[in-house]
Amino acid sequence: MIKDSPNPPSDSAAFHTAAHRAINHYLNPPEEPEPSTEGHSLFTVREGLDVETLLVNASEDIGSVQALTSHLAFEIEGTPRDVALGICRILEGIQLLVERALDQRSSR
Repeated sequence: MIKDSPNPPSDSAAFHTAAHRAINHYLNPPEEPEPSTEGHSLFTVREGLDVETLLVNASEDIGSVQALTSHLAFEIEGTPRDVALGICRILEGIQLLVERALDQRSSR
């Protein structure tokens, strides 16, 4: 007959030590280190990324948000539409700034 688990240690002391170690592992897990309170943001940016990579990703994200707000502006009416168009125009300006920074970076 095949057993599902190996034979327990023949030494009673070793058996008790292993049992206590297993119990402590599940019932008394080690304390987790306190989370850092330096920043309260959910996301972080990986260290070591070059400026061009950061600017390209920022430009793509801005373009995506701009497309979302532009689409939203044509789905709603009244004051909310004006707000969405205002956000869209602000994003266009920010995207122009990021693209200018990318152009200056690549012309070096």
